[in-house]
Amino acid sequence: MTPYEQFKRECDEEIQVLGQDQDIRRTSKEWMDKVNAKKYSYHFEWMGRPIIQYPQDIMAMQELIWEVKPDLIIETGIAHGGSLIFYASMLELCALSGGPQDAQIIGIDIDIRAHNRQAIVDHPMNRRITMFEGSSIAPEMVAKVVELASQKKNIMLVLDSNHTHDHVLAELNAYAHLTSLNSYCVVFDTVIEDMPDGMFNDRPWGIGNNPKTAVHQFLKAHPEFAIDMKVQNKLQITVAPDGFLKRVK
Repeated sequence: MTPYEQFKRECDEEIQVLGQDQDIRRTSKEWMDKVNAKKYSYHFEWMGRPIIQYPQDIMAMQELIWEVKPDLIIETGIAHGGSLIFYASMLELCALSGGPQDAQIIGIDIDIRAHNRQAIVDHPMNRRITMFEGSSIAPEMVAKVVELASQKKNIMLVLDSNHTHDHVLAELNAYAHLTSLNSYCVVFDTVIEDMPDGMFNDRPWGIGNNPKTAVHQFLKAHPEFAIDMKVQNKLQITVAPDGFLKRVK
C-alpha cells in the first residue's frame, strides 16, 4: 500500500465516523438553517459569474468530475451561469491532464435571460458550453439531449432547475439513464425536505414536495443507482443530502 492509499484509507474511516456523529449533524443543520435565511449560497462566484452553490458542494463536484472525467455533463438550471462556467473549467483542466479533449457541458433552462446568456457566451470557458432554452422535461428537449448524449461515452448529470417533486422525478426519468456506470447523477436542493417549515412560502416546493422526495421515489424503481453517503458524510454541510447518486450497475 502506497502512502497515499494509506492516507485515503484513514480518511475513509474518519469520514464514516463523522457521518455517524449525530451531534455534528445537528450542529451543521442548525448553522444551515440560519445562513439559508440570509441567502448564503448567493454570495459566491466562479471565474466572475455567480454560482449560487455552497463552497462545500463546489469542492465535492470538483472531486467527482476529476474522478469520473466525463466527456459530457448535462445540467438542468442555468441562472447566472456560474455552475456552467465551473463545470466547463473542470473539463478544461481534465483535458489538460489527459482527459477527454472534446468534453462538453450542456445547460438547459426554461428562461435564459439575455444578460446571462451574453456573459456566458463572452466567457473564455464558453467553447465547452452549449445552452438550450426550454423546459427540461419537454419531449422535444429530452429527445435533443438524448441524441447529443448518444455521441458521448462517459456522462454525468446535474439536476438543479424546478425543485418540485413532480418536475425532478420527470427529469430523473428522462435523463438518469444517460448516467454512465460509476458516474453520478447529482440532484441539488434535496435539503429542502430538511429545512424549517415555511421557508418556501413563495415557491411551489417545500416539505413533502421537493427533490429529496423525488429521489427516494425514483430509487425504489431504479436499483442501478445508490446514494453515495460518503460524499455527504464528508461534507456535512451540503444542499444535496441523499442527492449524490452513483450509478452502480
